[in-house]
Amino acid sequence: MRLPYRVETRTGDCFDIDFPLHPATDDPVRTTQILSAVLEAIDRDIDIVGPAGNGDVLQAVAMALAVRATMIHAPVDTTAGLARDLLQTALTAAGEAPRHSSPAGHA
Repeated sequence: MRLPYRVETRTGDCFDIDFPLHPATDDPVRTTQILSAVLEAIDRDIDIVGPAGNGDVLQAVAMALAVRATMIHAPVDTTAGLARDLLQTALTAAGEAPRHSSPAGHA
């Protein structure tokens, strides 16, 4: 099962990412909704509070992943392994997505 996902960034880039979904995915539509909500929440926070370094944002998202993995009632090795596998799969899919940039220039 795959999740095609288009993201248009504030910098004018567009990515069409084809995310492979874990075989135990319950609801791909809900997965898409949560992904969009997370990205929108980050943009909204930056709009209100101000800029944040890319490293700070990535670190916060990684910490959120760790918290969510810890919330699962399972051995930490199991949840940490799942989180690592999911992250690696997502990073690979995003890295393979072509970057479409808006034309820039002056009229």
